[in-house]
Amino acid sequence: MLKPEAGKSIVDATLGAGGHAEALLLHGARVTGVDQDAQALSFCEQRLQRFGAQFRGVHGNFAEVLEELSEPCDGLLLDLGLSSRQLEAKERGFSFQHNGPLDMRMSQKGKTAAELVALLDEKALAGILSVFGEERFAHAIARELKRGLPQTTLEAVSCIERAVPRAMWPRKIHVATKSFQALRIATNRELEALQSALESIPRCLKVGGVATIISFHSLEDRLVKQKFLALSGRRPLLAQEARLPIAGEFVKEAAFLLLTPKAIRPSEEEVLQNPRARSAKLRAILRLV
Repeated sequence: MLKPEAGKSIVDATLGAGGHAEALLLHGARVTGVDQDAQALSFCEQRLQRFGAQFRGVHGNFAEVLEELSEPCDGLLLDLGLSSRQLEAKERGFSFQHNGPLDMRMSQKGKTAAELVALLDEKALAGILSVFGEERFAHAIARELKRGLPQTTLEAVSCIERAVPRAMWPRKIHVATKSFQALRIATNRELEALQSALESIPRCLKVGGVATIISFHSLEDRLVKQKFLALSGRRPLLAQEARLPIAGEFVKEAAFLLLTPKAIRPSEEEVLQNPRARSAKLRAILRLV
């Protein structure tokens, strides 16, 4: 979709461990890599240092960086999943499989997931678990989390396991998967950042530029799908979307072409090689004018 080559500038706005950035650089593109995780950025700057000035790292939240981008680019990539490095770092608190502090902060600033659990009342916490995690036992889990006030990941897992009847534990995923996902999204305000980034697409891309977004959660994918449909004129624009800022002017007709009428999913072979890709969905859009 991005067709990286010499002369093209691409923003990898969710740098992670640098796998996508490296692939783009190997094809000759110039890459600006963005990550709010200082540890991830430092790792990538070392990993990609052989590319010299072809790669530039930027520390910050992707939504803020895209809003302040100094000039439009040929390609934009958002991979909204966690990197394996983050999941496997037990001190970061993202994984229910390793014991560590219940932190979950991408930027390591602001309130931790444990502090969020303590701060919210039971009803608000249940709402987060229900909406962001699509967890059917949200209220029971919220009750146990408020009762236990976990400080570590395994303490949180124990609360969740107590809340969900053993016979109702899912077979294909861990019983804590959805709750941990919801807490991470809330801790990092991920959906707000995604919405802001989607609004920035018209001013981020050159004519002929492509935006590609990989999501792993139905709410994320729904936001991407709706925005891409609106930009491409595939559904009526909402009132606030009717006049899109493009290069300082306003357009009334669709300025984008939807490249993915249906989301692209990983093949069975890829999922076997990388089980974490199983829920990934890729959508892409091309700026026409």
